[in-house]
Amino acid sequence: MKITYTARKVTLKDNFKERVEKKLRKYDRVFSDAAEAFVVVTVYKNRQTVEITINDNGMIYRVEDTKAEMNEALDVNMDKLARQIRKNKTRLSKRLRESAFDEPLIDEPVEEDEQEQEVSYDLFRTKKVFLKPMSPDEAILRMNMVGHKFFMFLNADTDKISVVYIRDNGDYGMLESETDE
Repeated sequence: MKITYTARKVTLKDNFKERVEKKLRKYDRVFSDAAEAFVVVTVYKNRQTVEITINDNGMIYRVEDTKAEMNEALDVNMDKLARQIRKNKTRLSKRLRESAFDEPLIDEPVEEDEQEQEVSYDLFRTKKVFLKPMSPDEAILRMNMVGHKFFMFLNADTDKISVVYIRDNGDYGMLESETDE
């Protein structure tokens, strides 16, 4: 797995990078050799945020946590990643390596309910959206006016279907559609 580090308002020490590599090595049996991990560490006042995004064959796994120490945030993220993979292992087994789930990913005991329980996603509502060409700024304004956390629109600048959303830190983000050709 290739690991790329991004440090914002901090200089990452080698021991932190070694710790990340050691913890991600556990997932070598789950992800292919072409998998890429992006580790972003951001320091703001007394908060340290660690984001880990793993991209493997079109599947994206993302975890993020903020703690007083970046090592604490890293540990929490590793637990979140293991739970995320374990929770969806039946669906992911088609996309991940065959022997990925032979051994447990984390050493903590797993409750029987969690092991046996098959997660199903029930779609209970479908809503049709009429896409009007507009700028991202106008889409953010409309999203705020209706009080939603996201808003889908046709980007007038790119002619692509896009989604603007409110991030956890209060900033805005935008998703833009793209197709593999």
